Amino acid sequence: MRILLFTTLFLVFTLWSCRGQVRDGAYKTMLKGLLSHTVRELSVEEAATKTNAVFLDAREPKEYEVSHIQGSFHVGYDHFNLQQLPRLPKDTPIIVYCSVGYRSEKISEQLLQAGYTNVANLYGGIFEWVNQNQPIVNQQGPTQQVHAYNRSWGVWLKKGQKVY
Repeated sequence: MRILLFTTLFLVFTLWSCRGQVRDGAYKTMLKGLLSHTVRELSVEEAATKTNAVFLDAREPKEYEVSHIQGSFHVGYDHFNLQQLPRLPKDTPIIVYCSVGYRSEKISEQLLQAGYTNVANLYGGIFEWVNQNQPIVNQQGPTQQVHAYNRSWGVWLKKGQKVY
């Protein structure tokens, strides 16, 4: 009886402790299929240490207004225009992000085609940034709110307060 109880508790604990890993695995699988991986990708851990990098937000204005990475410049996606970028030397470290990384990958490709040489896509986007407890801000200061794009994509945002 003790062995059965121990085995049952062990299995329940193992399944419970792996629950987050399954979600992380599903997120990674989704990103692997969604992204083309045509530009260099930076993990949240790597990006958070890049104090000299310029962050560009490739989400739409309403998403950026809810929250963004502090110091980032909004460049959008649907109406992205290279002419509206801040004047940056072509070798400036640039990290582009969006919700999960698709739109930012496309903007990163355009930057590379325009001659920028040090461009990276934030792997997992602002969702992964928040999921890994990195700070975000809005016009009032620090916030926990994140524009979750829509309810289908919002499932990948595990932390923060979802706004639609």
